[in-house]
Amino acid sequence: MNIFMGFYANRLFPRLMDRVMSGLEFQRLRADLLKNVAGEVLEIGLGTGLNLACYPPRVLRLRAVDPVPLLPVRVAERRAAVAFPVEITYLSAERLPYEDGIFDHVVSTWTLCTIPDPVQALQEVRRVLKPTGQFLFIEHGRSDDARTAAWQDRLNPIQNVIGCGCNLNRRIDQLIREAGLRILQLDRFAMEGVPRIGGELYRGIARADRAGLSA
Repeated sequence: MNIFMGFYANRLFPRLMDRVMSGLEFQRLRADLLKNVAGEVLEIGLGTGLNLACYPPRVLRLRAVDPVPLLPVRVAERRAAVAFPVEITYLSAERLPYEDGIFDHVVSTWTLCTIPDPVQALQEVRRVLKPTGQFLFIEHGRSDDARTAAWQDRLNPIQNVIGCGCNLNRRIDQLIREAGLRILQLDRFAMEGVPRIGGELYRGIARADRAGLSA
């Protein structure tokens, strides 16, 4: 069983995820979120590099973290297709290897569902953002509809396995605020063509709460 799960997590799941999440609606949402990104950028959860084609030319450099390399050949191709340098470090986002206050933007797309300690990772995001920097996010999470949320809770243990650590029922806005980030804009909506248990989206912009940085 462990051999199968290792094969599934390392070989099958990344290909399935890449195929599903490279769909037109996913890419439209990515492009809309990233259209104003510029300067020094950090992406947590690079995955298979699907965001790379959506970054505008105003990006000076992209640094990215991910726990493990996923489809490295595909990532290398997508990395080579952009004009700005891309530096990838393979580690979990709970401990970012960067100095305080150096990024103009930090980006997270469909990532906070999987990070083991999302609040710690978001505290690190807060730490590395410039005082005027922004955290841009689009994530799936807990529904405001009670029946949908109940099903998310029921199915979450199964999703943890088939989604390689993905959680259906995290309150993304609550996690962001708990980490000391101030949400400037938040859109809640259900993604078209995706079952509501996995398609309830949180999209928005947050900034570091400077008053909380010493906490």
